[in-house]
Amino acid sequence: MAQTQGERPADSDLEDFIADSDTGGRQPQGGFDRKALWVIPLIWSLYQLWIASPLPYILKIGVWNDTQTRAIHLGFAVLLAFLAFPGFKTSPRHHIPILTWIIAIAGAVAASYLWWDYRGVANRTGVPNTTDLVIAGIGIVLLMEAARRSLGIPLMGVALFFLAYVFFGSWSGLPEMVQWKGASFEKAMSHMWLTTEGVFGVALGVSSGFVFLFVLFGALLNQAGAGNYFLKLAFAALGHLRGGPAKAAVIASAATGLISGSSIANVVTTGTFTIPLMKKVGFPSHKAGAVEVSSSINGVLTPPVMGAVAFLMTEYVGIPYVEVVKTAIVPAAISYIALIYIVHLEALKMNMPGTSRMHPVKFMLGAIFIIAISIVIGGGTLFLCGVIVDAVEAALGGASTLALVVMMGLAYVAAVRFAAKGPDLEVSVESMQHLPPTREIFKTGIHYLMPILLLMYLLMIERKSPGLSAFWSTVFMLVILATQNPLKAFFRGEGEVARHVREGIADIADGLIIGARNMIGLAAAMGVAGIIVGAVTLTGIGQVMAEFVEFLSGGNLLAMLFFVALISIVLGMGLPTTANYIVVSSLMAGVVVELGAQNGLIVPLVAVHMFVFYFGIMADVTPPVGLASFAAAAISRGDPLRTGFQAFFYSIRTALLPFLFIFNTDLLLIDVGPVQAVFVFVVAMVAMLLFAAGTMNYFLVRSRLWESAALLLVAFTLFRPGFFLDMMQPEFETRAASEIFERAEAAGDDASLRVRLVGEDLMGDAIDARYLLPLGKAGADGQTRLYDGAGLEFREEDGALFVDNLNFGGPAEQLGIDFDWELVELEVAADRLPKEVFFLPAFLLLAFVALLQLRRKRRQPEGARA
Repeated sequence: MAQTQGERPADSDLEDFIADSDTGGRQPQGGFDRKALWVIPLIWSLYQLWIASPLPYILKIGVWNDTQTRAIHLGFAVLLAFLAFPGFKTSPRHHIPILTWIIAIAGAVAASYLWWDYRGVANRTGVPNTTDLVIAGIGIVLLMEAARRSLGIPLMGVALFFLAYVFFGSWSGLPEMVQWKGASFEKAMSHMWLTTEGVFGVALGVSSGFVFLFVLFGALLNQAGAGNYFLKLAFAALGHLRGGPAKAAVIASAATGLISGSSIANVVTTGTFTIPLMKKVGFPSHKAGAVEVSSSINGVLTPPVMGAVAFLMTEYVGIPYVEVVKTAIVPAAISYIALIYIVHLEALKMNMPGTSRMHPVKFMLGAIFIIAISIVIGGGTLFLCGVIVDAVEAALGGASTLALVVMMGLAYVAAVRFAAKGPDLEVSVESMQHLPPTREIFKTGIHYLMPILLLMYLLMIERKSPGLSAFWSTVFMLVILATQNPLKAFFRGEGEVARHVREGIADIADGLIIGARNMIGLAAAMGVAGIIVGAVTLTGIGQVMAEFVEFLSGGNLLAMLFFVALISIVLGMGLPTTANYIVVSSLMAGVVVELGAQNGLIVPLVAVHMFVFYFGIMADVTPPVGLASFAAAAISRGDPLRTGFQAFFYSIRTALLPFLFIFNTDLLLIDVGPVQAVFVFVVAMVAMLLFAAGTMNYFLVRSRLWESAALLLVAFTLFRPGFFLDMMQPEFETRAASEIFERAEAAGDDASLRVRLVGEDLMGDAIDARYLLPLGKAGADGQTRLYDGAGLEFREEDGALFVDNLNFGGPAEQLGIDFDWELVELEVAADRLPKEVFFLPAFLLLAFVALLQLRRKRRQPEGARA
């Protein structure tokens, strides 16, 4: 990057830290080694594009099944983990030792075994030979070593712990409740390596099919200059405000998070520019780093990528990708708005100057208005694109695809011509301090928005698979990289088009290589997470964990959620976000749903998965291991632990949200209409701003202790108004079980019945829990709707109703309902006051606090430090 030496915020130590935690710290100088680390990642990216494209099926070349493509994917990751990441701090960085080459090739051969001997392994299912077992054992060991090199010891340590439990679970020294019979080497290796139950399971399939392409798309977008464009745009819009660089950092990290799956990468990409400028306007080193860390953590929460977890969630929860995005959008948006507000309050507390004297309330209303308008414009643009596509298809039929490609090409050329009217944006810290007007910057990168728009259109409107959507968006990015500079040169009349074409091809190669190297650690993490998931499915430890957490929490749902959050944070201290999500959701998601049902709270599975995801991300902040905090401290030259604690304090609002949407699923827009969604967003946003003001101890002026407590009480009331109403009036009334068929027949389309069932599970333990039974479309009788919608039938014995039949794989069976459970009662919504009634006293309390603070503010001398 074109920065002056004096402004360089970090030296070789920072560069080494970034390489060690992201793309690999080894940079060979020798010809062969250097070419190998150039060619192998390039081939990996080309392979991923090949299997994602329709070409294999058209040309009948390189057509492999999912298991084989996963094996090749892991083979590349293991090979590059050994070649690109030194084994120890003392290992050579400027060449690759011969022994490393031998181990890397052995690891790649073992990892890709299910590709090159797929037929043989398939024929030997259940009866592996010696070769299978030897290769599986070598593969497990070298995969964990690859993860250690690329991600550190913790992930390998967790995997070793679970493997030890697989082999030595029968040890008499273990508590009796966690003992199991143990597995032989043959059984364990077959399960872990030779089937899709372990390493080559869902997680690695998502990594190979979806995640790589999104990471590659982000790398190409950044290579084209979009990262610098978003950063400059944010600074031009917000840099003149109080604490402007910090506010710009929040927005820039949000934009970067749209295309990046790594909080550390977000810190490095934007923090290199934002942190020095935050320090320049008065932020201390640890606070400048903490703002960047909190912003970057939020970037991973932001759809569409969500740190690759969005795609895993679709597989584990079994809902469409669009539904995952819908559940994530409100928490991510209000969390970002609150962080902007926190930064604003910090600027007020430190009495920072700004060229704009905009009133704080006006500023926040303006920010909210801009975000709302952006969402409306984005949604409207996607809708308009859908209308245009439908019209072209109706008019041209089979020729419509070619016509649409031509139209998009013409729009792209027009956007580049518009951009060519101004100079290209510089990449330096100094250039941030003398930016042209926002509109001038905006027009230089409109063409960067087009592939993002294409991605959103394919995902949201056409409902294409994430893999296919990312593939075509990546192809568009390749076209942009190849043509944007030659086109600009042509429109500016500069000549030398051939040189710009060569530069474009070089940019493509660099982007493909960076994208692949960014995937090394992530792919290794997915593979090792498969070992842990395989151990869970092989040993049944998940049920033991459920009993253990239930014992610790005493059956209290809030205490149990606290333990799950703690486990997520502790595991996440050493695991990447994706691996942590896989492990904790495999162990704990079912526990939360089951214990919630026993407490009368029906928690949607997607809400539980979001809960685990949020706390896994919090681990990137939490000292003493928060890697994102260390990256920010390396740039700011502040204390890493102090930076981490400050970032954790800023991120408390993110930790609050998961507890709220477990008890108030409206925040995830579950069963919420469009009008109610707007209402939920506005109320939740106000509540989050008040929560931020309460925790920052500053609202209009510095708050007194009781005022902060009052603000927190108002925020809680707005987030969960039903809490107080439930104390006064029950939420549900009971009805006789015999009414179930009558109520099922009378219910509307896609309604659900809330039932209480009592019985025993397979272990003989008593179950007394509530369940929501979906009914599907109206029109049939009650028995038919229950079977078609929920997948179960009841029989009557002595006036009582018992579960008589379950549709395998149906909703009831997936909820854990079993045969012969008794239907005790129905629960129907009680006729009571609307919970929103409690907004009135909350707003009155808020008005009282605001009035007191306004009086103090008027008496405060102008320009005094808050």
